[in-house]
Amino acid sequence: MVTQADDAVFRPVRAGNPFEETVERLLQAIKLGVVVPGDRLPPERELAARLNVSRVTLREAIHALTEAGYVGSRRGRYGGTFVNERLPKPRRTTAKRRARDLAAGLDDALTLRSVLETGAAEAAASRHLTDAERDHLERCLADTSAARLTDYRRLDSRLHLAIAEVTGSPSLTSAMADVRMRLNELLDAIPLLEPNLEHSNEQHQTVVDAILAGDPDAARRSMQEHLAGTEALLRAFLA
Repeated sequence: MVTQADDAVFRPVRAGNPFEETVERLLQAIKLGVVVPGDRLPPERELAARLNVSRVTLREAIHALTEAGYVGSRRGRYGGTFVNERLPKPRRTTAKRRARDLAAGLDDALTLRSVLETGAAEAAASRHLTDAERDHLERCLADTSAARLTDYRRLDSRLHLAIAEVTGSPSLTSAMADVRMRLNELLDAIPLLEPNLEHSNEQHQTVVDAILAGDPDAARRSMQEHLAGTEALLRAFLA
């Protein structure tokens, strides 16, 4: 089933840098948990059409991600390009240096995230969600709560994307995918702390409960509190 998140990451690339943007879109799909380890990417013909790139460009991008350790190809009737079960680890030192080099980039990313994510939580709680949307949100919440440390960042991103999806706004989902990629570059520069993850999971539950209860004010407040914890850690390690 194609979701808004699928459409967000596999949307047409902009003219000018088709190879680079194709790599970016495919990495978004993997790093944000839209396509999970072990899953197959959409067929080449379909994916090239959705990204609006030539099949040659798509093959070059897939080759680059194969060399980097993100995907692999299988032949035969059930073949295709699959996301590797074990993904490359982020290079923390490089990410941390980049975050410091950006200087004001931290403030910019956190401000944008706050506006988008609190607004998304409020908008999601304001809608009458379908049974499928409620199930999707609850499934992503359960996956995040049960995630291992190595999978946490990806599944956490998928949950936040799911909140944007159930707002019913494809544009918001696309914007959320972009800001999550920026944020994850910063988060990769700091350690994963188990007490913080336990607290985050509790806050995720509170946010989702408010959305499912149709309480926009509580959803916004809960999301803001959740974001404040992440912001505090980022500023402590990177500022």
